[in-house]
Amino acid sequence: MSQDAKPNEFGKLRSFFWPVHSYELKKLLPMFLMFLCISFNYTILRDTKDTLIVTSSGAETIPFLKVWGVVPCAILFMLIYAKLSNMLSKENLFYVTILPFLLFFALFAWVLYPNREMLHPNVSADIIQAYLPAGLAGLVACYRNWTYSVFYILSELWGSAVLSLMFWGFANEISRVHEAKRFYTLLGLGANIALLLSGPAIIYFSNIRGSLPAGVDPWQVSLNYLMGMVVGAGFLVVALYWWMNRNVLTDPRFYDASEEKKGKKSKPKMGVLESFAYLAKSKYILSIAIVVIAYGICINLVEVTWKGQLKLQYPNPNDYNAFMGMFSTFTGGVTIVMMFIGGWLIRKKGWGFAAMATPVVLLITGAGFFAFVIFRESLSGAIASLGTTPLMLAVMFGMAQNIMSKSTKYSLFDPTKEMSYIPLDQESKVKGKAAIDVVGARLGKSGGSFIQQGLLVAFGSIAAITPYVAAAMVIFIVMWMFAVKSLNRQFLALTTQPKSDPQGTTKVTAV
Repeated sequence: MSQDAKPNEFGKLRSFFWPVHSYELKKLLPMFLMFLCISFNYTILRDTKDTLIVTSSGAETIPFLKVWGVVPCAILFMLIYAKLSNMLSKENLFYVTILPFLLFFALFAWVLYPNREMLHPNVSADIIQAYLPAGLAGLVACYRNWTYSVFYILSELWGSAVLSLMFWGFANEISRVHEAKRFYTLLGLGANIALLLSGPAIIYFSNIRGSLPAGVDPWQVSLNYLMGMVVGAGFLVVALYWWMNRNVLTDPRFYDASEEKKGKKSKPKMGVLESFAYLAKSKYILSIAIVVIAYGICINLVEVTWKGQLKLQYPNPNDYNAFMGMFSTFTGGVTIVMMFIGGWLIRKKGWGFAAMATPVVLLITGAGFFAFVIFRESLSGAIASLGTTPLMLAVMFGMAQNIMSKSTKYSLFDPTKEMSYIPLDQESKVKGKAAIDVVGARLGKSGGSFIQQGLLVAFGSIAAITPYVAAAMVIFIVMWMFAVKSLNRQFLALTTQPKSDPQGTTKVTAV
């Protein structure tokens, strides 16, 4: 009995850490490397865009930039993408989407940033600022440092367009539900290994100024190295995607093209307005949209407050970016642990339990961070006894909060969100995902920015609006939890008892 029990226990342990068959590595490993490279770029771009904007214009610029820059560009991208999806093959659509990003990031490091003094309209920006209230200084800064603004916008869109839309759209297209339950949390490990690689790289190249001769701009040198890595990793993603189309999607064990063709015949191609009308009728799509938008609003409300504290502590761009590299490294380490826990939760506790974990964690950690920022003056004596300052402690509290929220995002929020698309028909997967991931995600973040923007105009500073931002965060997390409960009921109905029309197409609206 005991001899039989040992192999059984070993098998359970192995399936917990590595629930993949050997033959499936042909499919999993290239997807893993694609996700690692895309996430590697995402981390570098995220930290670099924040450094550029926060150290040059202040954290109060971010809400204006997201509302007036990111959202319009996200909508424009979605319209172009929807049009191109009806004109190009899926493979060519992938290339046409990713290559312009890589070309711009190279152009920014080697052309735009070195010539920023000539390109930035400082004189006209000063004139405009003289006629506007102080609360709109962030809006003027978007115009003043327009090259930074464009870099920020495209870096934001990288996460939505390349990571969420292109990669996860590709993964959902070629994955079955039983594969997704085992693969998706392992794919998430790629994102966290990317954090462990990109974090130290950011720290190293941000601290490079000590080895540079006098008169050399250290931030320019850092940008050259960082964007060089981004472009190199981006072309590796293109190469891996090309290889998978020729070696994995032609293997019947991993992909059945005939099923997709049947799905396409059952539903005609629709225009953009028709797609929105179709998706608006789906309670399932609406629930996913609420989850994505609520997450974007809540995370943005916390992050801008934290970045305002961070800029006060680290005003120099190299120091700021080095701290962000350390933050990314710690986030990767914590999230790797969370990925194993997240995979176990999804398999053992179910989709609904795992999806509910992220809003619960964000509620607890966010409330703790805001409570410290609001009441820290009354704790000044206790803080001094720790040998630190209230500002530094606020920075560290915010870092801990962001690490926990991001680790649950990567380990639980992203896998459960992507799994929710799998039961949908082809039309909903392609255009529903484009509308939610590109526009919905950006509306979420810009929604938080719009709230902060209005409060900044009314109260003038990030410090003054903090209590109101905390209250807004709690309200949206509650909405998020209700959406998760509704989506869980619908997801279970689709995956256990799907309803089909006579042609065999899943009807989401009937749920």
